Amino acid sequence: MEESEGGPVAEDVRRRILSMLAQGTLHPGSRLGSEREMAERFAVSRATVRSALVPLSRAGILERQTGRGGGTFVRADVVQRNVAELVGLPTRLHIGGHTSDTRVLSTSRRPATAAERSALEIGDEAEVFDVRRLRYADGVPLSVDTACFAAERVPDLLEQPLGGSLYELCQVRYGLTADSSTETIEVVSANPREAEWLDVPHRRPLLAITRVTRNTDGRPFEYSYDLFRADRVRLTATMTSAVAQETRGVDGKVERVVSRLAAHRRPDDTLLA
Repeated sequence: MEESEGGPVAEDVRRRILSMLAQGTLHPGSRLGSEREMAERFAVSRATVRSALVPLSRAGILERQTGRGGGTFVRADVVQRNVAELVGLPTRLHIGGHTSDTRVLSTSRRPATAAERSALEIGDEAEVFDVRRLRYADGVPLSVDTACFAAERVPDLLEQPLGGSLYELCQVRYGLTADSSTETIEVVSANPREAEWLDVPHRRPLLAITRVTRNTDGRPFEYSYDLFRADRVRLTATMTSAVAQETRGVDGKVERVVSRLAAHRRPDDTLLA
C-alpha cells in the first residue's frame, strides 16, 4: 500500500522538523520519539505524523527503528573504516567529511593483566597506563576506546593532554611511531554502562576491535579494545594475493587472518588515532 504524504497539516509538521534541524535543536542521532509522543508534541493525530514522516524518511533525513528504545531518529551517516588501516579515527572522519570530538572517560596506572603482558611483550611486574575515551562523529557517540600503553615506554603519559591524537603524542614525545597494527574483530552486546555511553539500548550489537600497535623497531607499545556502534560504522578490507588465512582459535571459533603490510601504505597515510 502506497504511504500517503498527507495534506497541509502534515506539511506543516515536516517544515517544523526541518526548521529544528536547521536551528540545531535536532542533530544527527537525535530521537524524535514514538508516533504517540510526536503526535502530542506537534498537537496532531498519529496518522498525520505518519504522513509527515514519509518524505523525510524517503529522503534519508529520518529513520525509523523498531523494538525497545525504538522510534524515529535523525539519520546519522555511517563512518567507513578500513580493517587494520594505518590511518587513525580522526583522520578517517575528516577524510569522510565528518566532524570528530573526544571525551576522556577515565585514566589509570595499574599492573598489567596477563593478556596485556602477552600483547605488549612486557614482564610480570610491568605496569600499564589505561586511557578510556568516548569518540564522537558529527556530534553523535561512535565508539568507546580503551588503550593500554606499556608504562616504561611512555613514563609521563597521564600528565599530557589526552583529548587529541595519542599516536601523535607518542611519536612527538616518546619517539614511538605506529608502524603496523594487528586487529581482531568480533560482535558483542552492549552492557548497561557501554549502552549509556554510546546512547544505544542495552544488549545492542557492537563491533569490538582489539588492536596491537607496533613501533618501527617491531616492539608493541599499545594494546587497545575499541567498541563501535554497529549502526554507525562500516568495515572494509582490501586484499591482495595470499594475504588471508583461516585458523581455529582456542575457543573453537574460526579465525580469518588478513595481513595488511606497512609497505603497502600510501605516503600520506599516517596514524593519528
